[in-house]
Amino acid sequence: MAMRKREEQVFPNAAGVDVGASSHWVAVPAHSTDAPVREFGAMTDDLTAMADWLLGCGVDVVALESTGVYWIPVYEVLEQRGLKVWLVDARQVKYVPGRKSDVLDCQWLQKLMSHGLLRAAFRPSADVCVIRAVARQREVLLTEQASWVQRMQKALVQMNIQLTEVISDVMGLTGQAIIRDIVAGERDAKSLARHRHRRIKASEEDIVRSLTGNWREEHLFVLKQALGMYDDIARHLRECDEKFRELLAERSAASVDIGKTPRTGSKARAAFDVRQQLANWAGADLTRINGLGLDTVMKILSEIGTDLSHFANVKHFCSWLGLCPATKISGGKVLSARTKRSANRVRQALKMAAMSLSHSDSALGAFYRRLCGRMDKPRANTATAHKLARMVYFMLTRGEAFVDQGQQRYEEQQRQRNIAALKRRAAALGFQINPLQAAA
Repeated sequence: MAMRKREEQVFPNAAGVDVGASSHWVAVPAHSTDAPVREFGAMTDDLTAMADWLLGCGVDVVALESTGVYWIPVYEVLEQRGLKVWLVDARQVKYVPGRKSDVLDCQWLQKLMSHGLLRAAFRPSADVCVIRAVARQREVLLTEQASWVQRMQKALVQMNIQLTEVISDVMGLTGQAIIRDIVAGERDAKSLARHRHRRIKASEEDIVRSLTGNWREEHLFVLKQALGMYDDIARHLRECDEKFRELLAERSAASVDIGKTPRTGSKARAAFDVRQQLANWAGADLTRINGLGLDTVMKILSEIGTDLSHFANVKHFCSWLGLCPATKISGGKVLSARTKRSANRVRQALKMAAMSLSHSDSALGAFYRRLCGRMDKPRANTATAHKLARMVYFMLTRGEAFVDQGQQRYEEQQRQRNIAALKRRAAALGFQINPLQAAA
């Protein structure tokens, strides 16, 4: 007589939700109700009815598939009603047996969740999500503003105004003054060249030559429109910066000493204030790590927050960032050890920070250059970003301060390690290594 296989359930009261744009299919355990699968609309009252039905069925944990941005309202409503929501990656549940449909998807989610075969994705707290939304909006505005600067440059080139050949930053002090005078109606090259700042390397005669072109009406119209869009986005950027500083001030729980305060009204004072607020929020000044500038630290903290207790250890954190080798072994043979592809914003920020260490005289800079000598630069960049991620994790979890050892001390440590390795290798071969005596 065949014995029935016993299936142990880790979450016997789990539910699965297949998220869609216009409706959501929900599956609950078969023992909780007569109709274990139901369809709900996407309106707020439909989501409230979904939460009521789940609570009435005795559900305590819900598996939610991350589909676009449609899962966000469902996640927030269910979380507000006291349900524990697990946001799962669609790649974990894409292998649905049989014919694929919305009904089978939600039932498959519910089955996988009940047996504990799913892993919850990391989602920061609600306070961090507020800052993250403002930071991402600021990043979008910066990208849009840069595109309008390119349109202004294109309009100038079409009029053969070669301002970019004599000025490195068209939207700097000199470039903006010249462009605004052009939009205001000034056409005399000598009058426009008088805006030249004393730090501009090009002479006034070179600027006059670059400002001699054809003043086509259609290109002037495009230049005026692009400048107006640039100013409008700049106004929204200032609003984002004010909102960001306001949110940081509300979350400053500590007082971290980051150095001497610059003079009031100076250019460095505004950046110092934001840096101080970020340090007070995180409990440590991440900008002390070589390669991590203010913008990079702002992106890191706005994406992950300051509480990393969701990750068991630093290895889990680096694996979530996609900076660890995804080793695939079959039959005792390593098939692949590459890092997985990921669009993680923190990963991208750390890799950009690692690239900036190529000319740094710090220990991290020496580490990056040593790896570049052993492997190709993309792999060295990933390995250095991994090291930066570990430093960020330890500073946020332990409150440790970063101290740069310096390039010379790092190179001396590597020299001693190489000498020790050579001595071990020589001893294994039956030889002994002695240092050369310095000539008298």
